[in-house]
Amino acid sequence: MRELLEIFDAEGVDSAFVFVLALHDHVHRPDGDPRAALGAEGGRRRRLRPGARCGRALAGRGPGMRNEQGTALVTGASSGIGAEYAARLSARGWNTLLVARRERRLDDLARRLRAEHGTTVETLVADLSVPGDLARVAERAGEAGFLVNNAGINGYGPFARLDPLLMAKVLNLNVVALTTLTRAAVPAMLERGRGVVVNVASQLAFAASLPPHPLPERAVYAGTKGYAVTFTRTLAAELAGSPLRVQVLCPGLTATEFHLTRGEEPVPGDAPAVHADGGMPVEQVVDASLAALDADDGQVVCVPGLRGRGPVEDLVAAEAALRKAARR
Repeated sequence: MRELLEIFDAEGVDSAFVFVLALHDHVHRPDGDPRAALGAEGGRRRRLRPGARCGRALAGRGPGMRNEQGTALVTGASSGIGAEYAARLSARGWNTLLVARRERRLDDLARRLRAEHGTTVETLVADLSVPGDLARVAERAGEAGFLVNNAGINGYGPFARLDPLLMAKVLNLNVVALTTLTRAAVPAMLERGRGVVVNVASQLAFAASLPPHPLPERAVYAGTKGYAVTFTRTLAAELAGSPLRVQVLCPGLTATEFHLTRGEEPVPGDAPAVHADGGMPVEQVVDASLAALDADDGQVVCVPGLRGRGPVEDLVAAEAALRKAARR
């Protein structure tokens, strides 16, 4: 991972641009005009307000993000991005339902959030790759006004030698659980007239053309994150005009324990760890996500550290060109 960033730096490429997109909940027009996906209004593009882009936090909070809002359900909450997201939402007045496999880690976080913020915190020990556990959590998802689908495992390794059981676990957790919980939460959000869904993907969703080394052997994992991006973008388009906010968060290398296990079992121990490759602090990743939600520019795909709109324009134009060419 670090070697890859060094390659880009040596070639004068800002690592913030690596495999990044910042698409919007305005979808392509039927005629394939890409301006609609850029938020064109009267022929003029809406510009990001200073501080509103992914990677920078706003000084204030946007509509629907103030005071106590109800219950936030956060999966993969025992460490890393999930634990940080839970802490931020608790600080904003959300009661939280924390879901993960490690009971002691969840209990420790719950005690801290109750003490620091005075919010209600409930823990639910579950392995979301197991159908019965997923069903238990899905039954509670309708209570959530803010859903963070963060749980995921990588299952790294050569595809031809990948253990079928591990492969199934990656697919069940990264795809089936994310989709199931979103489906369980959205109808109730629509009925209440408000709600937020954040699906955590990865910049590896945009790295399909790159071979392994220094990147990991990742065909299944990257495929699941590509699904998360496409699913979330498409759902956001379907829900356009509703009061719901939908985001797919695509961090790059992040300073967590994610690379310390392929996912068969969680990282042992009660203290959070960080893999040797380092990466962006989780605080900055969550800063970016919340800043994008707080902004009023309709971002759907949030990539922490993204600068500039060139990648957005290029991607939207390429998508439109593919569709247009296929109709000839």
